[in-house]
This record gives sequence, C-alpha cells and structure tokens, in this order.
Amino acid sequence: MDEIYLTRGGHEKLTEELDRLKTQKRKQLSKAIGEARDHGDISENAEYDAAKDAQGLNEKHIAELEYKLAHARIIDNENISKDEVLIGAKVRIKDLDTEEELEYMLVSGAEADYAEGKVSIASPVGAALLNHKINDTIEIKVPAGILRYKILEISR
Repeated sequence: MDEIYLTRGGHEKLTEELDRLKTQKRKQLSKAIGEARDHGDISENAEYDAAKDAQGLNEKHIAELEYKLAHARIIDNENISKDEVLIGAKVRIKDLDTEEELEYMLVSGAEADYAEGKVSIASPVGAALLNHKINDTIEIKVPAGILRYKILEISR
C-alpha cells in the first residue's frame, strides 16, 4: 500500500470533510430519498433516482477519504531539511522570462490545490522543483513551452 504524504493542515482538512460527509451530507441525502419516496411509485421517480445516485457518490467519496486518511503519513516539518525543496516546502521562485515572483507549497496529489498555491510533487512544476536548492535555475517543459525559474527561498 502506498503512503499518502499530507501536511498537518491537509490532514485536518480531509478529516473535517470526512466528518461533514458522514454527518451532515448523509442526513441531507437520507431526507431527500425519503421525500422522493413519498412522491409515489419509485420505479419512475427521477427525484428518487437522483437522490440515490447522490447517496452512492457520497459513500464513494467517504470511502476514498477514509482510504487516504488510513494511509496518510503526516509530514513533520521539523525533521525535513530546509536546504532543499522537498515535499511540504514553501518555495519562492522567480520566472526568469517575466520577472514575476511566485510562491508554491509542494504537497502530495491528495492535497494539491492550485488556487491555494499547493502544487503536487507529481505535477511538472512540482517534480522539477524537487531536490533543488536556493539559487538553482530550473527549466520545466510544459505543453506551452519551457518555463525557466530561479529558486529564491525555501521555507517550512
């Protein structure tokens, strides 16, 4: 079984989502199924079918979250080198073509969220940054061309 690396915050977020799905969402879906059943013949009841489908998707999502949490290994920042880019690191980089500065946190795919600046170590950018040090220049081949970055800062 593969370990899933999570930050402490990522682990808490998944735990909270699991709790919400098991309590609030299950109740909502159960109520929706009951209301749809009250509308009569369930063999031709689109509301009932939709509610049952939503219930099935919710249970699937619960199972996926339980698996991730059961196989999670929380990254302990104190024991991870601050000299190189590793999972859990915050990295400030400079785009050498546009001069724009960007900041990413490298995380596992289970925790990746581009809107929050959390980049998967399996993504082209995340994989290219791994194991590099401050002042390293990296080139990343992406569908749109080649990105050139210089690592300015690594933090935890």
